[in-house]
Amino acid sequence: MITTLTARDLTKIYRTGEVEVHALRGANLDLYEGELVVILGPSGSGKSTLLNIIGGLDTPTSGSVRFRDHQLTGADESELTRFRRDHVGFVFQFYNLIPSLTAEENVALVTEIAKRPLDPAKALGIVGLDKRLHHFPAQLSGGEQQRVAIARAIAKQPEILLCDEPTGALDSETGILVLEAIDQVNRELGTTTAVITHNTVIGSMADRVLHVADGVIASIEENAVRRAAAELAW
Repeated sequence: MITTLTARDLTKIYRTGEVEVHALRGANLDLYEGELVVILGPSGSGKSTLLNIIGGLDTPTSGSVRFRDHQLTGADESELTRFRRDHVGFVFQFYNLIPSLTAEENVALVTEIAKRPLDPAKALGIVGLDKRLHHFPAQLSGGEQQRVAIARAIAKQPEILLCDEPTGALDSETGILVLEAIDQVNRELGTTTAVITHNTVIGSMADRVLHVADGVIASIEENAVRRAAAELAW
């Protein structure tokens, strides 16, 4: 297996006055090319901090992160910005779409700065929204808006797609449609994908499940078979 990203001995300490909060306590992580990983853990376990650091949105207090042959540890803000822009797609719990732009225009915003962009219509087609190109966010359901956000994230053809609680604001039926879109992206584009969630059911659709507890990867399990998102229910 080819390693896309490696993180070693990550610690993250947040300080407020004299109070220290240890979000990560020596976490180690490998992401392999083309795999879909689910990172499971309760609120406060450190999983979102881990995602923010491997995505270049935050820096660790100590430890190292390497993307392919490029060391991210010690990178300045302009280098991290370039890393995020060229190599990482993000999907968050809230969609952050621009209300005055259509679905296609929201996706096109990203393609204008990407090195090897997908056509916005193709990106929306991959997530099943080829008939909603000209709809505004207010004309779309929550699940459709989240799928626009996924299309926007993949339109620059990132090597890594990081999803933080992508179904957190959705009901089960709608959430499954979003997970189907993420699974489709992973299979069709071969994008290394990590999905952070507290929902244990989602783990069965992954190649590997990483369990985060108290700021470390406490255990890793491999699934012999990935279940289809349509088979899930919670």
